[in-house]
Amino acid sequence: MNSSLETEVNLLHRHICPAMGDPKRMLLLYQLADGEQTVSQLTEKLAQPQSTVSRHLAVLRENRLVNTRRQGTSIYYSLADDRVLKAIDILRQVLSQQLSDRKAEADLILNPQPKENL
Repeated sequence: MNSSLETEVNLLHRHICPAMGDPKRMLLLYQLADGEQTVSQLTEKLAQPQSTVSRHLAVLRENRLVNTRRQGTSIYYSLADDRVLKAIDILRQVLSQQLSDRKAEADLILNPQPKENL
């Protein structure tokens, strides 16, 4: 195996994957696609306690998926790189295809087609 590929995959697993390990963090990233927002704004939109949103934002910030900007007493969060949403969208498409395939397989099992007489 290519050692540089292995190194890159290990770094990806260490730095990006943990940030994606919770669906709330993915939803936070989607919320930030609309532009920078404060913790209070995100708390309201996600209907989550401020402590939960802050904890998730800290993980995203530590993994450099969000940027912060201070204005007075408020901290504004924004996407560091919108390609992360494109990556999540691709994974959603893969999931959708898998679910569709599974449904088709289940339909064949539950509703077998009659065999034609030859």
